[in-house]
Amino acid sequence: MEGATDVNESGSRSSKTFKPKKNIPEGSHQYELLKHAEATLGSGNLRMAVMLPEGEDLNEWVAVNTVDFFNQINMLYGTITDFCTEESCPVMSAGPKYEYHWADGTNIKKPIKCSAPKYIDYLMTWVQDQLDDETLFPSKIGVPFPKNFMSVAKTILKRLFRVYAHIYHQHFDPVIQLQEEAHLNTSFKHFIFFVQEFNLIDRRELAPLQELIEKLTSKDR
Repeated sequence: MEGATDVNESGSRSSKTFKPKKNIPEGSHQYELLKHAEATLGSGNLRMAVMLPEGEDLNEWVAVNTVDFFNQINMLYGTITDFCTEESCPVMSAGPKYEYHWADGTNIKKPIKCSAPKYIDYLMTWVQDQLDDETLFPSKIGVPFPKNFMSVAKTILKRLFRVYAHIYHQHFDPVIQLQEEAHLNTSFKHFIFFVQEFNLIDRRELAPLQELIEKLTSKDR
């Protein structure tokens, strides 16, 4: 599975993404929100950065951040695709105790056991399809979010978490070799603060990385 490569000015390998990046249209309100999120992240206070900006719509804030996390994970996984193969990862796991089987409820109703690269390909393609669906993730101003938006967002975030869990458990060595460790930790910490702030992922689902979550979040109580 060839990833799309975004070559940045330095032409570094770290800009390789697994799937095409999802862009939020410039000039839109969501773009302004994304810029706000980036600016507050720059302050270094992640707890503050995830809070709903005053007067903003929660659905829209969750939508913008979900797109952003998809892009971050896309890039992080893109850097280690060479290490995540049918041979190295015949099952999608997060350590010896957690194994994931894929089902999207529409094309694949009964969960199937598959390799990690296959699972992540299914997962990221599925997320991309949700993000591209204008009835679910409206990009136009004034178009309302559907009633089931929050439950869809929760499912997306729950599944994206599994990619972090797989990278941490199965591919942390290459992450260190590629000097992506700080990038991965910051991205994951931001993700965890966000889902905790709005209670978006069931605690049980976070179990594969519970120790890490406690370590990363204890400094910022």
